[in-house]
Amino acid sequence: MGQPIKILIVEDEMIIAANIAMQLRELGYEVTAMVSRGLEALTHIRKNPPDIVLLDIQLKGTLDGIETAQLMQKEYDIPIIYLTANADDFYFNRAKGTHPFAFISKPFKKLDLQHAIELTANQMMFRNNPKPNPTEAGKASFVLSDRIFVRHNEKMIKVIIKDIYYVEAERNYCKIHTKDKVYLLVTTLKDMEEKLPTGHFLRIHRSYIANLAQVDEVSSSHVVISKKAVPMGKGLRSKLLDRLHTI
Repeated sequence: MGQPIKILIVEDEMIIAANIAMQLRELGYEVTAMVSRGLEALTHIRKNPPDIVLLDIQLKGTLDGIETAQLMQKEYDIPIIYLTANADDFYFNRAKGTHPFAFISKPFKKLDLQHAIELTANQMMFRNNPKPNPTEAGKASFVLSDRIFVRHNEKMIKVIIKDIYYVEAERNYCKIHTKDKVYLLVTTLKDMEEKLPTGHFLRIHRSYIANLAQVDEVSSSHVVISKKAVPMGKGLRSKLLDRLHTI
């Protein structure tokens, strides 16, 4: 089931923070908190990790925004969008070392905020997580994070990968079928096949990728997933059964 993207705002000007929060909620995102200091942000992240952090570079207090990001990144891999009223080379070059997904210069428009978040979500969607488990070596070439981000009703929402039933090709689009909704994604099935974790998903037909954990029945020409018959290509049944035996 789709969920709103969760965003933490770290901004020491509370009027600005409140305005950002209002705009984010209007865009359909969830604001987990508004905090004004770096140490507060780190405490909040440990209790309720967001999907994205909007972080003022020039925070007051013990830690500025860049130092806060550096400490956060020792424990978490959460995308950062920097907010800045001062884009001089000193701060910019320091900030680059934390690999932010975007910079937003104050004052900014609602559209600037929307675009920065959507670009970040798109990058997150197909970003590999290069942290292989030694016991899983050789089973997959990479491990994707546990979610993807899709546009639905004019906003970006996250879909947890394990909740996907199957993916269906429709020309240059893909339909992602979950328990409650169908999401349309502007990408090809080939691209989806390359990005989904190979340990759990298998292309069973030229137009379908199945989540192996969701397969209820296997027939000679199709599989059943949540009472839906999904076509299976000729000669793929044995491969599918082999994979089902290993999960």
